[in-house]
Formats: sequence, C-alpha cells, structure tokens
Amino acid sequence: MPAIARGQTAPPIELAATDGKKYSLQEALARGPVLATFFKVSCPTCQYTLPFVERLYQQFRDQRVEVWGVSQDNAKESEGFAKEFGLSFPVLIDENDYAVSTEYGLEYVPSYFLIAAGGKIEISGDGFSKRDFLAIQRLLAARLAAKPPALFQTTEMVPEFKPG
Repeated sequence: MPAIARGQTAPPIELAATDGKKYSLQEALARGPVLATFFKVSCPTCQYTLPFVERLYQQFRDQRVEVWGVSQDNAKESEGFAKEFGLSFPVLIDENDYAVSTEYGLEYVPSYFLIAAGGKIEISGDGFSKRDFLAIQRLLAARLAAKPPALFQTTEMVPEFKPG
C-alpha cells in the first residue's frame, strides 16, 4: 500500500499537464472528488491499468469527478503514452525530483488515490486491483446517485491483482 492511506489528508498537488495547463488539488476538490493515478510510461502494469482508469473517467466525467494521471516522465513521453492508450483525462507531469510522488509516499507505480472533496483519502492502492477499482466505481456511483455500466466486460480476462 502507498504510505498515504485511507483516512489521511492528501498532500497538495500543484502540477502542469502535458498541455501546459496548471492543476491544483485544492481547487479541484472544491468541485468534487479526485482520482489521481501515478504512473511511469515504461511500466507494464501502468499500461494495463490506465485504460481502466479511462473507463472510470468516461463513466463519471460529467458528474464533478476529476480524474488525473500523474506521470513520472516528461511531457512528450507522457503525451505519447496518453495517445497510445487512449487516455483523454489530464496527464500531469511530476518528473525530475518527483516531489509530489514523494509526498504521497510512492514505492510502486501505478499507485492511485481517490480523494474526497474534503481532502481525505478514501481509497488508495498500488498495482492493479480489480477489487479496488470496483470499490472506487461503487463509491462514486453511490455518492453521485449514478448508475454506470460495468467497469469490466464479461469477455475480458481481468486478473484480481497485478503488482506494480
């Protein structure tokens, strides 16, 4: 598990995205919850996981939920990754000294944090966890009175866990 766990206050995030736009966790939380997923372009588990994060984004993007990818690579590589894996949510850049990743206590990527509007971590984890992603979907659906489609298709062979 990442060092910042459920119930703890999320450290601030102030980063620019691949398009140069600045993102602030504090400002985003004023609108609703944020799902931040930290990754590296070269990580096979990240390559597997981020398309499922995109599905969550598509299911909740019109309901005041922010979904961010936080890349530990440069903007050009991150932009290429987003294009290759069909990501349409903002990809923020935390390269060089990994200041934000360090604040979140990351040991592995991908690592993800569902942060409630009040700033507390509701769900955190690393690698790919089918259970965690279903829990994120259920929590957001319940909070927003939404009825999203299935996150995983019956035709997909989705493992319960894939380490990062």
